[in-house]
Amino acid sequence: MLDPSEIYEVDPAAEAEVRARSAVQGSGPVLVHAVRGFVDAGATGQLAVEHLVEEFPHTRLATFDTDQLVDYRSRRPAMTFDATAWTHYEEPQLVVDLVRDAEGVPFLLLHGAEPDVQWERYVAAVRQLVERFDVPLTIGLHGIPMGLPHTRPVSVTAHATRADLVADHRSWFGQVQVPASASALLELRLGEAGHDAMGFAVHVPHYLAQSQYPQATIAGLRAVERATGLDLRTGELDAAATDATLEIERQVSQSDEVRSLVTALEEQYDAFSRNVGSTSLLAQATDLPTADELGAEFERFLAQQGDDPAGT
Repeated sequence: MLDPSEIYEVDPAAEAEVRARSAVQGSGPVLVHAVRGFVDAGATGQLAVEHLVEEFPHTRLATFDTDQLVDYRSRRPAMTFDATAWTHYEEPQLVVDLVRDAEGVPFLLLHGAEPDVQWERYVAAVRQLVERFDVPLTIGLHGIPMGLPHTRPVSVTAHATRADLVADHRSWFGQVQVPASASALLELRLGEAGHDAMGFAVHVPHYLAQSQYPQATIAGLRAVERATGLDLRTGELDAAATDATLEIERQVSQSDEVRSLVTALEEQYDAFSRNVGSTSLLAQATDLPTADELGAEFERFLAQQGDDPAGT
């Protein structure tokens, strides 16, 4: 493997700030990551990143060399042509920002384009940053498509390198094989190295997977809040969630086919819930998707994502 330290640069001033705050608090900041390019139904992770960088003050801590990590021919960046000249280039970015939450507590936010190549080197580089800044916990966030209705509570699949990190979360799956991601590999490798890492995959109604679904972002960020104690001002997303719900209801009311789909999903969800005595999809007496079916659902979703030149 090539030297991981050569694919990123750390800003000295931001590093000094992290170290000063860590000395006062007695531990380093947690790291939250949501990179674009893999499954992110409902734009769950993307909306979370936009919310965090717009809502809170932040400083660029580390910048990755995307020229070594992105396959431009696979997902070509956008350029703007205006009349007679090229005027703008959407340069891919992969960065770590130092963010302060509503209470001024610092945390790190890794976001940008998922690497197309050199995954192990990239993961090793993030591990270097985790160890360099004494990060106690790394948390990933994204959305996955599920056969759930939007009229029921948003649920989350939690996973971690240690079982006690997700002891308060219900297990939704048995063993299932799905396409890999750099974020999943990061969690695996951090765990193998003895670092605490976890992630939240928010369940998004499959018929809304290609749309922005702020409800999923709220659920995901609240899960992050519970795991870290950070105050991420999720209430600021309530208005967007309300608007999204109204638009969904409007479209459902205009389509008998969609309305029938939602009704069927509601009946299935409620049957599951009655069988287990709580709002869960885990019902032993009901036919659940098999591992192959879940994997196929991921494959279909990834195929749809392949048409997006921005990789989002």
